[in-house]
Amino acid sequence: MHWQQITLVGVGLLGGSLGLAVKKRRLASRVIGFVRRQASVVECEQFGACDKAELDLEAAVRGSDLIIFCTPLAQMRELAERMLPAVRREAVVTDVGSVKGSVVNDLELLFAKGGAYFVGSHPMAGAERTGVGAANAELFQNAVCAVTPTTATSASALQRVEVFWRSVGALPIRMTAEKHDDLVSRSSHLPHVVAAELANYVLSPVHPKEQAMLCANGFRDTTRIASGSPEMWRDICLANRVNLARVLGVFIEDLQEFKIALSNGDAKAVEEFFLEAKERRDKWCGGAGSSPE
Repeated sequence: MHWQQITLVGVGLLGGSLGLAVKKRRLASRVIGFVRRQASVVECEQFGACDKAELDLEAAVRGSDLIIFCTPLAQMRELAERMLPAVRREAVVTDVGSVKGSVVNDLELLFAKGGAYFVGSHPMAGAERTGVGAANAELFQNAVCAVTPTTATSASALQRVEVFWRSVGALPIRMTAEKHDDLVSRSSHLPHVVAAELANYVLSPVHPKEQAMLCANGFRDTTRIASGSPEMWRDICLANRVNLARVLGVFIEDLQEFKIALSNGDAKAVEEFFLEAKERRDKWCGGAGSSPE
């Protein structure tokens, strides 16, 4: 499928990677990026993420047959309202947001009123680095991409969105926004909170200066994602706060059980804790269920 014009609303890691992937695979005649700063215009064109970067939102989306939101979640509704007068009828709109319920609720009806079609998406791909300079044309290769249609979703728009994700190398799967948000609260959002707390606790200045010197590869690997965008993860956690709070509660209960076993010197329970984790992770790594996010 060939698009005449694709607009990326936000050209950071994900938006920039999409731009590079689209241009490399020649999926569109023209790729436009919307950015907020003049310096970003220069960066987008320097790294080749789009054919033209715009500071004017309406100019960026005018004439596009595919618009992709690649901004923090909290910005999407306001940007959608601003761009709506310039969005062409029957344009397809999607996003890369890590929470789907609020995004779908906010944007589906809004774009429908303007004669366009919104279909929620979430590619399970990312990195701890941010900005268009970290973009990679192969970021979405073999990454699962959740697509979250509703009963009101246009079958044609849904098909076009799924074809788009396949075209950049992703593996689209359909599910409801509610199911998506429940699943990622455990597999994506919880790990980011845990990594952040490890970094906050272990690297706290209250510890001796030698503490950081004794943090090696295990600590580096475990806390890698704590270097992600604080703004983005603030929005994600707040948007999915009900699910995330629930799974955090279960996670804390599990840690309390481990703490009790440790305090009691229960060698069997401690070993089973690590054995079960190893078996489950080894099985996941060896199967088709893993994703690079």
